[in-house]
Amino acid sequence: MANMGDLLWSPSEGMVADANVTAFIAWLNARGHSFGGYEDLRRWSVADIAAFWEAVWQFFGVTSSTPYECVLRDEKMPGAEWFPGARVNYIRTLLSKGSGNKTAIHAAGEEGKARKISWDELKTQVFKVATALRELGIGPGDRVVSYMPNVPEAAVAFFATASIGAVWSSCSPDFGAASVIDRFSQIAPKLLFATDSYRYGGKNFDRRAEVRAMVDALPSLQHVVHVAGADPDYGSEPLTAEAIAWGKLISRPAVSETRFVFEDTRFDHPLWIVYSSGTTGLPKPFVHGHGGVLLEALKFTHFHLNLKPDSCMFYFTTTGWVMWNILLSGLVAGSAVVLYDGNPMTPKPDRLWELAAETGMTLFGASPTFLNGQMKLGIVPNKIYDLERMKSILLGGSPVMPEHMEWCFENLHPDMWVTSQSGGTDVASAFVGGVPTLPVHAGEIQARCLGVDVHAFDDKGESVIGEVGELVVSKPMPSMPLFFWNDEGGHRYHDSYFDTYTDHWRHGDYFKVNERGGCFILGRSDSTLNRYGVRIGTAEIYRTIEGLEEIEDSIIVNLDLPGGNFFMPLFVVLKDGVALSDAVREKINKSLREKYSPRHVPDRIYEIDAVPYTLTGKKMEVPVRKILLGVPVDKAASRDAMANPSAIDYFRDFAATQTEYSTAAD
Repeated sequence: MANMGDLLWSPSEGMVADANVTAFIAWLNARGHSFGGYEDLRRWSVADIAAFWEAVWQFFGVTSSTPYECVLRDEKMPGAEWFPGARVNYIRTLLSKGSGNKTAIHAAGEEGKARKISWDELKTQVFKVATALRELGIGPGDRVVSYMPNVPEAAVAFFATASIGAVWSSCSPDFGAASVIDRFSQIAPKLLFATDSYRYGGKNFDRRAEVRAMVDALPSLQHVVHVAGADPDYGSEPLTAEAIAWGKLISRPAVSETRFVFEDTRFDHPLWIVYSSGTTGLPKPFVHGHGGVLLEALKFTHFHLNLKPDSCMFYFTTTGWVMWNILLSGLVAGSAVVLYDGNPMTPKPDRLWELAAETGMTLFGASPTFLNGQMKLGIVPNKIYDLERMKSILLGGSPVMPEHMEWCFENLHPDMWVTSQSGGTDVASAFVGGVPTLPVHAGEIQARCLGVDVHAFDDKGESVIGEVGELVVSKPMPSMPLFFWNDEGGHRYHDSYFDTYTDHWRHGDYFKVNERGGCFILGRSDSTLNRYGVRIGTAEIYRTIEGLEEIEDSIIVNLDLPGGNFFMPLFVVLKDGVALSDAVREKINKSLREKYSPRHVPDRIYEIDAVPYTLTGKKMEVPVRKILLGVPVDKAASRDAMANPSAIDYFRDFAATQTEYSTAAD
C-alpha cells in the first residue's frame, strides 16, 4: 500500500523528449533563455507573466486581424486588460486544428457503439447552425442558452453560437427548472436549445414540462430550438408552439469553410457564461472571453495534458459543469474528444473502460469517487479490455488519495502518467496540475501550472511552504472572468475574491505546497459543497427545503472522509407539531431531486433544535463542518460572535459519535 508522498512513477527519457513542454522550453532557449526544466520555466512564467503569455501566443501561431498594442496593459486584479487591440475568435482557431475524415468527436451513450463525427462533418454542421442563427437575428453579444445532455448537438450549438460572436451558456437536463431559471434569468437569453428528454441509468426522463416552465419564466426568449432527446415518443410534438426543429437547421444547404465568415471578435469579447454553485444566493454568472480562453486552452491542453493530434481525450462530465467546456478544448490540440451521455455504471460498471478500448482513449478523466466505485466492485479493467493506447489518467473534482493512484498503475497500466489537477469554474482551467516531464508522488498534484502565480497564504497574508493556507493567486490570468453578468461596478466580483487579501485572488480552497513543489488541495474553505466532482451551492438547497411547510430552518455541510469518501448530512429545524418521519424525509429528498438534481439529495437527515448563526445572521456552515471533522469547538467557532451560542453544542456532541457518519459513506 502506497503512503502519501511515495514515488510511484517517473517519465521515461522518450516521454520527456517527446513532451510538448519540452519543445516549448527548447523553443524559448533558442530565443535567449536557458531553462533547465519545468521549474525554471514555471518560475519565469510567473515572474514575467506578460513575456510568458506572449511566448504562448507566438509559439502556437495565434493570429489576429489587427495587431495587439501590448500584452498586458495593467497588471492588476480585477481589471487586467490582455492583448488590447487583438481580435481573436476561439472557435475559428479551434476548428482550424483538424480536417477531412479524421475523427473529431466520439459520441456514446449507455448502450451501443460510439458514433464518430469527422472534422469535416463537425464543421459542416457548425456552419449550417451558425448561418441559421444569423438568419434568426442572433448576433454578437446575444445570449444563447442550452438545456441539452452531453451529445454532439450541444457541442455543435456551442461552436455555432460562439463563431458568430453570440454568448453561450449551458445547463444540464438533470437540473430542475428552478435551478435553470435561477441561472438563465440573470442573463436574458434570446434563444434556447432544449431537449425533450434524456436517458440516465437505463431510464428516460421527460423534460418537456421543465422546458415549458423555463420558456414561461424567460420573457427575453425569442426562439426555441427543439433537439430530439432519448425518447422518440417525446419528440413527436414540438416543445412549444413556435419551436424550431433541430433537423431544420442542419438540413439546409452546406456552407463551405472558405465562405463561412467568423465574427472577428475582440480578445475580450464574451465567449460564454458559466456559473458558481449558488452558495450565497443566486449563482454567480462568470463571463470569460474568447482570447483568454483560447490562450489558456492552448497552454493547458498542450503543456499540462500533453495532448497531440493523435490523442483522444475523455472526461466524464455533464453540460452543466465547466469540465464540459474544458473537454471540448481538447480540439485546440487537434485531438479527438469523447462525449459520454449517461450513467458511468450503466448498463455495466465497466462501461467507461469498454468505451475507452473502443475509441482508443489516450487520456481518461474522471473523479476519485468514480474510482472508489470501481475499487469496491473489484473491477480490473486491463484484464477485460485492451487499454494499451491509454497513456494518462486525469483525476479531478475532489482530493486524490494514494490508493487511487496506486489502483491506476495496478489495474490500468504500470507505465501510466497519473495526474491530479485542480482549478475552478471561475477561471475555466487549473491552478495546479500535471506535468509529463515530472515524477508522480502518491497523493500529490505534481506542480503549480504555468502562468499561475499561486500560493498558500497564512492568516498574515504571507506565502508559506509546507503549511496549509488559503489558495491565493497573486497575478492575473487571461482566463479570469472579464466580469460577472449584471454586476454594475464590479462590486460582486471584487467581494467574491479580493476582500480578504488586497490585490490577490482568494479562491476559497485550503492549499499546501511542499518543498519539492508538490501540491495538495484540502477541500473548500468556504461553504460550497463538492459532491461527486460537482460543486453544489447551499443556497439552492435552502431555497427548496425551507419552502416546505414542515421545515422551519436548515443547515447542510459536506464532509470529506478518509479514502476519498464523503458524507453530506442535512440538519433541519421542524415546525411545531411536526415529526421527522420517513414521509417528511422523502418529501425533502423528492423536492431536491426534482427541482435540482440527485446530487443535491443529502445522505442523511437529522432533526436539530436550532441552526447556529453569527451575529450578522449568517449560517455557520464552515464552523459546523470543521467541528464534525474533529476540530475543537473553541478552535472552530467563537461563541462571542454567535447569535445563539448554545446551538453549536449539538454538533459538538454529534462529532463525538463519529461512527454515526463515517460508516454512512461506506
